[in-house]
Amino acid sequence: MNFQAGEIFAIDKPYKMTSFGALAHVRYILSHTLGHKVKIGHAGTLDPLATGVLILCTGKCTKRIEELQNHTKEYLATLQLGATTASYDKEHEVNATYPTGHITRERVEEVLPQFIGVVRQVPPTFSAVKVGGKRAYDIRRAGESVELKPKTVRIDEIELRDFDAETMQMSLRVVCGKGTYIRALARDIGRALGSGAYLTSLRRTRVGDYTVDNCVDFDNFQEWLDNQETERTI
Repeated sequence: MNFQAGEIFAIDKPYKMTSFGALAHVRYILSHTLGHKVKIGHAGTLDPLATGVLILCTGKCTKRIEELQNHTKEYLATLQLGATTASYDKEHEVNATYPTGHITRERVEEVLPQFIGVVRQVPPTFSAVKVGGKRAYDIRRAGESVELKPKTVRIDEIELRDFDAETMQMSLRVVCGKGTYIRALARDIGRALGSGAYLTSLRRTRVGDYTVDNCVDFDNFQEWLDNQETERTI
């Protein structure tokens, strides 16, 4: 492998780590082991509380980042019904609760199809979307409110994998295109059910042809690198 010339590979991003933090760790190991600075970028940010496929590109392959970001993605998501948080996930405390007595598995299966196809979605305000040159999450964390415009996104599949009527939790498999926020999908599903919802877990299982099964384990990246035949461009 020639990381200086350009390589593409995927790591399994750990829980509670930013995508930039994961990239920085890999860059340090690559640069330290190979003895030269390695240019590297990632193709598609994952939230800190999400895990799974994070594609990394080095060298000249960083020019392919935009192309890779356009690839279809697959997620496994767990939703808690009957409550909301400011970020639509567990990063923030519950800020409101809602009735759930009317929600059944049958009702959920009736609602989900309305989110399949080309849909309009308002991004979470705790997101990296820029407003007036500032990140929306920076504005919110400064205690100010922000209003984001809806974006057109594509959702190919939503499969209800499990529904627990006692805990009001459900798990979904979602196949979607670029720019889709699963946190926003959780929010919108909760509203469509006449209640609330937020993500309790999120795992990206596929980006294009890259799956969690062929990801490099983050904690064992050094060991993986040591087992590669590497060369340096002069």
